[in-house]
Amino acid sequence: MLESERHQIILNLLKVKKTVKLQELVELTNSSESTVRRDLTLLEQKKFLKRVHGGASQLQGKLFESSITEKSTKNVHDKQLIARFAASLVEEGDSIYLDAGSTIFELIPFLPVNIVVVTNGLNHIPALLNRGIKSFLIGGFCKPKTNALIGRGAMEGLRQYRFDKCFMGTNGIHSEYGFTTPDQEEAMIKQQAISLSREAFVLADASKFSEIFFSKITDLSEATIITTCLEEDLERKITRITKLKVVTE
Repeated sequence: MLESERHQIILNLLKVKKTVKLQELVELTNSSESTVRRDLTLLEQKKFLKRVHGGASQLQGKLFESSITEKSTKNVHDKQLIARFAASLVEEGDSIYLDAGSTIFELIPFLPVNIVVVTNGLNHIPALLNRGIKSFLIGGFCKPKTNALIGRGAMEGLRQYRFDKCFMGTNGIHSEYGFTTPDQEEAMIKQQAISLSREAFVLADASKFSEIFFSKITDLSEATIITTCLEEDLERKITRITKLKVVTE
C-alpha cells in the first residue's frame, strides 16, 4: 500500500472514531508497527493529528472549548494525581493564584490551610471556604461556559497582587506554539497571573499535549509542567524546553 493511501485511511478513521489504537491501524493498513508509527509521526508533524499513548487522536478545533461541567468528568484520576503532587509544592504561609479550571479545582482538598489564595474561578470559592482558606476573588465578567472571571475588571483586580506560586490550566501544550487556549481574554488573565508569580506551574493531563488553540498564553519555558504519562519522544522534546514533572501512582 502506498504511503498516501495509508495516510488517507488513518485520517478517515480518525474522523469517525476521534481516537484510534496503533494495532488497529496496523491491521487496517496491513503494515508493520514501525511503518504505522512513522506515518503517525509524519502526520503529526503536518498537524493532521496528535500521537497519544498507544495510538493517535484527532486534533480539536482552534476555538473548541468544553464546558466546565464536561471538563470536570474527563480524566478525573489523572487530574487528581497531578493535583495532589502540585498541592505538595505549596508551603504554609504562601500566597498563591489558582486559575479557573477543572484540574486546578482538584488541588483544593490537598492544600495547606494557612495560605492565601487569589482566584478567578467561581467554582473554587465554596470549596476554599469550606477548607477555611483565606480567599480573594478578582472581579470582572463571569464567562458562563467556564465560570471564569475575565475582562478588564479581572485584569485590574489581578494587578493588585503578587504570588509565591500560581497554578494554571491550559487547553493546549505544544513544543513550538507554547500554552494556548480558545479564548483571548482568558489567555490574557493566565499570562498576567504567570507574570506576577515567583514560580508558575501548568497542570495538564496527557490529552492537552500537541493541541494548539486560538490564543497563546505564553511560551513553555515560562512554567513548569506537571502531568501524567507521556510518549517517550514527546517527553524528551518537552524537557528540552522547560521543566517537566511526570506524576505516577
